[in-house]
Amino acid sequence: METTRDAFLGGRVLLDQPVQGYRAGLDAVLLAAAVESMPGNSFAEAGCGAGAALLMAAMRRPDAAFTGIEKDGHAGELAAANATLNGVALRVGISAADLLHMPLAAKTGFDVVFANPPFFDDETAIRPPHPTRHDSFIAGCPLSVWVHAMLDLCGARGRIVIIHRAERLGDLLAALAGKAGDIVLYPVRPRAHDPAKRLILAARKGAKGPVKLLRGLDLHGEAGERFTPEAQAIFDGAPISLYPDH
Repeated sequence: METTRDAFLGGRVLLDQPVQGYRAGLDAVLLAAAVESMPGNSFAEAGCGAGAALLMAAMRRPDAAFTGIEKDGHAGELAAANATLNGVALRVGISAADLLHMPLAAKTGFDVVFANPPFFDDETAIRPPHPTRHDSFIAGCPLSVWVHAMLDLCGARGRIVIIHRAERLGDLLAALAGKAGDIVLYPVRPRAHDPAKRLILAARKGAKGPVKLLRGLDLHGEAGERFTPEAQAIFDGAPISLYPDH
């Protein structure tokens, strides 16, 4: 498998990832930044791929242990090698497992489970992706099944963190109904006057607190700047604070 070595967080994280197939980018950076603000000591990423979000989150939280769950053998091997490359293999493990079909004995009560789930449930919703990218874009199951599998991995009061298309908000809230609360929504807009394209959602298992809508983030400035100062700060290592009171 041909790979490239890419740098994230201003060079603090190096990642070998495939030339063909899913390649990590902005969503992984934003997800890891949101995970940094989560309370807890044990974290898991559902569908970690080559380990981009997993390793950035681990680098941001040197006090915590991380597990990456990945069903694709090649991607899991890359994630394990990338953990070694970044010097965090002692506290970042890779589990070769399918999130949607994990045996009960393999499920651990994590404090936080985070994910960038496939954006589409329906094979006909988009032009068929390259075979090496299929599982990264097409879930093969309703989004609710993915969300419930994440909650199953959480401890009694554990939290989940998801980045997804903003238009799937209704599906996400429906999946959480009766199962999680204390929901926080963090919209990500291309520019200040644009509708959000991405949404970061955090929720606590078994909680009943209200939904909170935060201001969120504008990626690009109106005057043509590549990134706003707030966005650039996150790319350089600043956290996204979803629960500022914690």
